[in-house]
Amino acid sequence: MRTKLHLPKDRVDYARQLAQRITAPVAAFIDNHSSVTVERASLRLAGADGANADGVPVANLVVDQIRAADPALLEDGALRRYVNALVKTGEGVDGLNAKLAQGFDLMSLALGEPAAIEDKAAQLVEASASRIKDNRAHRDRKLEEFRDRNSKPLLYLIVATGNIYEDVKQAKAAAEQGADVIAVIRTTAQSLLDYVPFGPTTEGFGGTYATQENFRIMRAALDEVCEKQKRYILLTNYASGLCMPEIAAMGALERLDMMLNDSMYGILFRDINMYRTFVDQKFSRMINAYAGIIINTGEDNYLTTSDAFEKAYTVLASQFLNEQFGFRAGLPAKLQGLGHAFEMDPTIKNGFLYELSQAQMAREIFPEHPLKYMPPTKFMSGDVFKGYAMNTLFNFVSKATNQGIHLLGMLTEAVHTPFMMDRYLAVENAKYVMNSMEDFYDDVEFRKDGIIVRRAHDVLTQTINFMEEVEAIGMFDSIERGLFAEVKRPKDGGKGFEGLIKKGPGYFNPFEDYLARELGLS
Repeated sequence: MRTKLHLPKDRVDYARQLAQRITAPVAAFIDNHSSVTVERASLRLAGADGANADGVPVANLVVDQIRAADPALLEDGALRRYVNALVKTGEGVDGLNAKLAQGFDLMSLALGEPAAIEDKAAQLVEASASRIKDNRAHRDRKLEEFRDRNSKPLLYLIVATGNIYEDVKQAKAAAEQGADVIAVIRTTAQSLLDYVPFGPTTEGFGGTYATQENFRIMRAALDEVCEKQKRYILLTNYASGLCMPEIAAMGALERLDMMLNDSMYGILFRDINMYRTFVDQKFSRMINAYAGIIINTGEDNYLTTSDAFEKAYTVLASQFLNEQFGFRAGLPAKLQGLGHAFEMDPTIKNGFLYELSQAQMAREIFPEHPLKYMPPTKFMSGDVFKGYAMNTLFNFVSKATNQGIHLLGMLTEAVHTPFMMDRYLAVENAKYVMNSMEDFYDDVEFRKDGIIVRRAHDVLTQTINFMEEVEAIGMFDSIERGLFAEVKRPKDGGKGFEGLIKKGPGYFNPFEDYLARELGLS
């Protein structure tokens, strides 16, 4: 990529080296641990589906039964007991799931021959992998068939009614108006549930429950629009929170295309334990990598608690770190939608130039990444005319810096279910701006001594200084001290800490082993 900001390559390389060194101790911790949701995600990939009469998912029932018998047994992994039950009972996964939902205790069965368990597990891995590969192949075929029919950047719109069937109506209308990506916002606080609800849902608040059946319903609806519009409509949900890897597994099985997936978001803004969620993040990203799902990271959220001008360097630092965590999970650059946002106070003189600088800097440092660019939210005005002008400037910056995923700004920002007219106006604004400046990126250069270039150099320098401090302190201690987003989180506190599991010498997870081999991690 031709540089416009003249960033020194050796300094960018040094920042990446710092990110590698910062993430290495975290990666070592991750590789020695599992969690209850990693185990449940593996069970779901094996076919553990359904729920009992009280709505407790079968995957949770299995983990809870093992833990009730002896918590130390989870150090060997939950799959061993589930697969053992398949072998001992002679049931298929559907039959065993039904029995478990009716109260059958798989811990009543003695462990059988290891070879029989391993052979059966290999069959389950192959069946799941085949389904995910077929989903990825279908997506690739449609993207090739409808090549160049989607916008550049991809126009991303949300639906959030709480009712999956109403979401379908809004999603189809938004896609027909021109949206390329539909994101189904999760119901408020689902990230804090340590289970995934079962079946279709109609009573979410501020969003719709992420369930496998809701994924299937929305995917089928958007596929209808794909054929009608001759564009591939990408479906997005949230592989974050206490069930991060489980939702990634469901998304892979139901052909979702993007997943919001960032442990730092959960740590800082949902008070989820840092150890637990870093472990969860890696396995979820391995699943996403294998399924060809683009992750979206949450750096934009830093700017809701920190000043976007003063703390811009924390966004860039987090992008460097997220990149390394992604690589360590087998995610190539093309599947990393690193996040940032147009969030500076609009009263800042030359604020537009600083926003342009930040966005161009991200584009040049991460040239192969489908960057996820977020609209103004923190300073959005109740004056819809001013808000429309702010979104127009945001649209301009996004196109001018060649972003990859463009989240459309809404007139009624902060209202959970924006009106359909807001979506229509958001799409029309973006289409007008982006069409009128189609080749702007290739036609414009910046003065070497100008505001835009100087700002980028300053932020890079601040980022390196910050990352040197993080390396000296350590990632976990840096989070505890509030270096990121000015939010402090204790290492042994937060939600879900009790669900962390140290792997024992006999740990058995053939799905993790398979993914590691396929992704070149082992």
